Amino acid sequence: MFLKNLTISTPTKIIREIPFRKGINLIVDESDEQITGNNVGKTTVLRLIDFCLGGDAKDIYIDPENKKREYARVKDFLIEKKIVIMLTLEVDTEGGNDDITIRRNFLSRRKDSIREINGINYTIEDFEKKLMELIYPDVQSDKPTFRQLIAHNIRYCDLRISNTLKTLDSHTTDAEYETLYLHLFGCDYKSGAERQQILEKLKTENLFKKRLEKIQTRHEYEIRLEWLNNQIAALNEKKSALNINEDFESDINALNKLKYAVNTLSSEIATLTLRKNIILEAKQDFEAQNSNIDLHILRTIYQQADSLIPNLQHKFEELVTYHNQMLVQKIKFITQDLPEINRKIEEKNEMLAVLLTQEHILSEKITQSDTFEELEVIIQQLNEFFQQKGECENIINQISEVENIINKENKKLKEIDEQLFSPDFESIVKTQLQKFNKFFGEISNQLYEEQYAITYSIEMNRQGQKKYKFSSFNVNHSSGKKQGEISCFDIAYTLFADEEKIACLHFLLNDKKELVHDNQLIKIADVVNKNNIQFVASILKDKLPPELDNEDFFIVKLKQDDKLFRIENH
Repeated sequence: MFLKNLTISTPTKIIREIPFRKGINLIVDESDEQITGNNVGKTTVLRLIDFCLGGDAKDIYIDPENKKREYARVKDFLIEKKIVIMLTLEVDTEGGNDDITIRRNFLSRRKDSIREINGINYTIEDFEKKLMELIYPDVQSDKPTFRQLIAHNIRYCDLRISNTLKTLDSHTTDAEYETLYLHLFGCDYKSGAERQQILEKLKTENLFKKRLEKIQTRHEYEIRLEWLNNQIAALNEKKSALNINEDFESDINALNKLKYAVNTLSSEIATLTLRKNIILEAKQDFEAQNSNIDLHILRTIYQQADSLIPNLQHKFEELVTYHNQMLVQKIKFITQDLPEINRKIEEKNEMLAVLLTQEHILSEKITQSDTFEELEVIIQQLNEFFQQKGECENIINQISEVENIINKENKKLKEIDEQLFSPDFESIVKTQLQKFNKFFGEISNQLYEEQYAITYSIEMNRQGQKKYKFSSFNVNHSSGKKQGEISCFDIAYTLFADEEKIACLHFLLNDKKELVHDNQLIKIADVVNKNNIQFVASILKDKLPPELDNEDFFIVKLKQDDKLFRIENH
């Protein structure tokens, strides 16, 4: 798969058309003021190719060093002029050349947005699927993705310029890199996507479990649940034992009335009893006045009085009789109410006995009953405990579900890993790397007279999960340039993929090649020119070695008064 041409146009006019050739393709800045960066659009050419292969439109008009800053002039131009970018890919087949034409614009509204492949407009999701189908027909799974597969072919961002293998964004997991490089190195591994999904699910579920057990472990929640159940049982037992008197309030009122009646009756009885006692005391006093003196002595006294006062009307005995009769009459008078008083006292005592009996019965009933307030307190406590129990049971159930999922996923992972990390599969990995390293070593020796290689290790993460980890190293232990290593890797991989009949892109996009030494840049050009590889590089013209300062190698020349989009002309 080669680049054929890149066209920048409005709906009515072609702004710039860039043809590509096999071998070295140079994008040069020949301005008088040599300013590195995106001054005239060298790097933008690489970004536009990437854009047509599913890249983000924002990468064309944002500052790479400050993602919040936009080049408003460029953005407005792309949108207002309805700029269309067309990339044509050339596919070498035995039956001839089959071109793939891709068209994209920068309009965001769905009806205005162009995302075409061979004349058919696609959604974002279907766009990449179609590119995968056309360029990597043998890849039948979702992992690695199309964008992951082409990442090492397109190196203009700092991360890809600085890393040979770590070409994806910083959030990429080791599992994704594992799947990507097992595929790139031709290791027949069909479960890569499934394994990534399992590992991602395990990561998510383990994190969820950790959060669930942040305050207490499952065992501690189970102990707490047992305690809550015991508390609820005790409260239910206490509630069942309550003697709830539904007539409590009316019984209290009735008891108060009874107490009032008892007090009133007791007061009446006390009054009657006092009156009775007064009468009895008066009777006793009168009875004490009854004459029982010696009549002989009284008579002697009376005779002396008679001799001194002649003609006394009554005799002494008469006077005594009269006196005593008067006392009897008084006693009879004052005691005449006693029968009625006694009757009333007896009657009221009988009534009092009845009232006291009623009071005792009612008091016992009230004393032995529990109030609704007590019941409400128990119910409130039960509600609180049941709420805590529900929360506790919910967390335990969630932890159980998570653990079941983790166990299930670990079982599936184990089945995959038994094949992935088996001696037979590891032997395939070793063999494929040996094949690749043959190309890698030859290319690095030609360019740098050094021997680069890719190695692997089987490592264990914190969850006890195995993984293949790939890394590059310099066999000679010398200090070779990283950019040279990267170019050697990309060229070697293209040759290896062709040898192994693995679908790949045959173009390599590179930015800032002025950082590479002249000798290596010349050697790179020589290698790609001889090996059917397109090497597209942006470079300052005054940094070009004389051997490469050749119009045949230039695909586009930019300068201060003729920048890529030619905005000044529009």
